[in-house]
Amino acid sequence: MPQRRIGILVGREWSWPPAFIDEVNRRDVGVTAEFVKLGAPPLDEAISWDVVVDRISHEVPFYRTWLKHAALQGVTVINNPFMWTADDKFFGATLAEANGVRSPRTMALPNKDYVPGITHDESLRNLVYPLDWDGVIAHIGLPCILKDAHGGGWRDVYVCHSLEQLIHHYDNSGMLTMIVQEFIRWDEFVRCICIGRQHILPIKYDPKERKYHDDDNFLPPDMRARIISQARTLVRALGYDMNSIEFAIRDGVPYAIDFMNPAPDFDINSLTPRYFNWAVKTMADYCIAAALAPRKTPTPEAAHLFARTSGTDQ
Repeated sequence: MPQRRIGILVGREWSWPPAFIDEVNRRDVGVTAEFVKLGAPPLDEAISWDVVVDRISHEVPFYRTWLKHAALQGVTVINNPFMWTADDKFFGATLAEANGVRSPRTMALPNKDYVPGITHDESLRNLVYPLDWDGVIAHIGLPCILKDAHGGGWRDVYVCHSLEQLIHHYDNSGMLTMIVQEFIRWDEFVRCICIGRQHILPIKYDPKERKYHDDDNFLPPDMRARIISQARTLVRALGYDMNSIEFAIRDGVPYAIDFMNPAPDFDINSLTPRYFNWAVKTMADYCIAAALAPRKTPTPEAAHLFARTSGTDQ
């Protein structure tokens, strides 16, 4: 059997990628891992990687373009570039509720600004103006969370304690599409690391300190099982094989408040060595299994297929 290859696309990330590559290569199971190298790939070039782990295409559009091409050639791309391109947080909240997972009350807001050529009186005739801000507050409540529907990494996220604060941050949101959500005053906060749509690790997390805490017993067994089950439901619905999901637990009810993080933070300084090692080894297990599986054969229906699923459930 020819050697199978796993490639990684990364940005400014220094701890997890080399640890993952070393973990795969040291196992000596007929699979090697390495950094992907791209020049100007032609359409008919054979792709030598069986699996590509994407950690950066949300910041580098060229990578996303190539990954969609690679997926259609039968390469297992983690995460699915078609689904990742289509996702936003309003869609995510809808998806959660449709699958029986509670989400905070959520509303989508029209953009504040637009590209040149969009005129308010001609191009935006479908929008209600002025926006009913009192109606927004009546539905969502205060305080509330204003965030970029396509954002991540805590960028452009604001806790608003008054209508004036909400409007101020909205007025400075530029061309971002923003959503506003109910603020959940949580009793316990959980961040789950999710790999392969099956492996879920709930970790105690403090969003104020942005810090993980090593505590195996912070959740009662029934709540832990419930969190794991709901996390699996979400990653399977999203088609993500690598993700992090945050739950805010209020009055015994877990709310999925941030669960579309297809390039989750795997840095050793954030995760702590214990959880970092779990992420390295579990991702190595999953990617090796995916690399050893037969490649998908491209078909005319491939684009539609990849819009809903990628990788292999385990």
